[in-house]
Amino acid sequence: MLNKVKFLMATGLVTLALASPILAADHVLRIAYPEDPKTVDVQKTQDFYTLPLNVYDRLVEAETTAPGQSSLVPGLAESWDVSEDGKTYTFHLRKGVLFHNGEELTSDDVVYTFDRMLDPKTKALSTDLLDFVDGAKERLDGTATTVRGLQAVDKYTVKVVLRDPYAAFIALMASPGASIYNRKFTEPLGDQYGLSPETTNGTGPFVLKEYNLNDNQVLAANDKYYRGRPKLDQIIVRVVADSETLRLLLESDELDVFDVDYAPTQLPYFESSDKWKDQIRSGPRVGIYYYHINQALKPFDDVRVRKAFQMAINRDEILQKNFYGKGKIEDGVMPRGLVCYEPAKSIEYNPQKARQLLTEAGYPNGVDINLAQVSSWSSKWSDMNQIIQAQIKDAGFNAQIKTMDESAYFANRKAGTVDNYTQNWSADFNDPDNFFYTFFSKSGTAVRGYNNNDAEVFAALDKARTMTNAEERCALYRKMTDRIVQDDAAWVPLFSLDHTYVVQPRVKNFVVPWNGWSDMSYYKMEVE
Repeated sequence: MLNKVKFLMATGLVTLALASPILAADHVLRIAYPEDPKTVDVQKTQDFYTLPLNVYDRLVEAETTAPGQSSLVPGLAESWDVSEDGKTYTFHLRKGVLFHNGEELTSDDVVYTFDRMLDPKTKALSTDLLDFVDGAKERLDGTATTVRGLQAVDKYTVKVVLRDPYAAFIALMASPGASIYNRKFTEPLGDQYGLSPETTNGTGPFVLKEYNLNDNQVLAANDKYYRGRPKLDQIIVRVVADSETLRLLLESDELDVFDVDYAPTQLPYFESSDKWKDQIRSGPRVGIYYYHINQALKPFDDVRVRKAFQMAINRDEILQKNFYGKGKIEDGVMPRGLVCYEPAKSIEYNPQKARQLLTEAGYPNGVDINLAQVSSWSSKWSDMNQIIQAQIKDAGFNAQIKTMDESAYFANRKAGTVDNYTQNWSADFNDPDNFFYTFFSKSGTAVRGYNNNDAEVFAALDKARTMTNAEERCALYRKMTDRIVQDDAAWVPLFSLDHTYVVQPRVKNFVVPWNGWSDMSYYKMEVE
């Protein structure tokens, strides 16, 4: 193997990623990331959460409790109260929690963090986390200089008042974007915050010690962490994009955790390897692959055509061919593991019946359609499109794949003119609202180009956001699953995947995260 590494280095196929090997050391975990996050300011990213999940804490944390399952537990807030009308949340902070610069966490830091997110000067990307906070809109559009719904009651008590009740608010507070900053440290830095170890400060279990752009980041254990010092002394995050390089790093003992998401084609190799097959760790992710349908474009303005499209796709074939069967067919809007989840009514794969529906809709000789594809995206999307293009021909769909650049795709999607496309969505927070409202609310269905203009669905999803009875709320979401998928045939749910890792034998207490991200907290992990 080492000879192969030397050959690849000589030919330029592996560059500096292997030039300075980081060998195994006591209590040092070595992981890889495909891109440089460019910032540790979590308010400025929606993609890179490994550093934020380890450098910061949140008022509430979502912990993995079982494969594909999670629970909301106290974080920086040791407890919270919710008013009877569901609008006022009072968070009681832990005393004695220290930021990495030695400052004690106070309620003012929490108010500052959320105000900073809504300050238009910050240009934060996840302001929707605070959409329901009273006064958030005015702060964000620049007509107010403070947020009236945020209040530091005393040194360790924070009150957040919502404009309307929002049942998913506590779940939102556990998302990475809700990480808490220190006002005294952060405010003077302005837009320079989070660009280096010297400009980064959290309360989390690890402290950012080095940031070598496009190469690596080094995290060190926080000796004064409020939950106790981590068992790991360091985490080294290497920037490695090439899948073959990732495998070589693992096999030459320069990497401790191999995330198969970054190199899915390597999975068969590991599963057949006597050395590695027992080192595979896998668990279901709370996320869903789907095929979008744009009802504003003919022939998909006819529900019979949409139902035919659903029936024409052999979802199991795609799961087996493209993802080695590592997942589960999904039939609804909610994937397994999500709060309120129950198996939905199955979608039948039946090309003959699909062809009959096309005939009934006025297309006895079949119908021409387009499938959208973005040129810069992963090849897995083009592979899926090609399989689906071949599958749906049996039902009478003559599909052409239209490739476009990313900017054209987003422009067409926003304008509501984008052709059908395949994508996936992973839970940002464990609540059905994260799926239903994203895709099928009045705003979501328009901005994502579904155009499923179902007034009953709009009203139900708005109502569900404000319901405080959990059982009744779940029942409403299940009813809307049937309405959206069966009655409206508004999209094609495909499958949820398992998330698979390969770990070195020295790695202990590795837990596959419940959500669909590759990012996770490494606080509880150990290495021998």
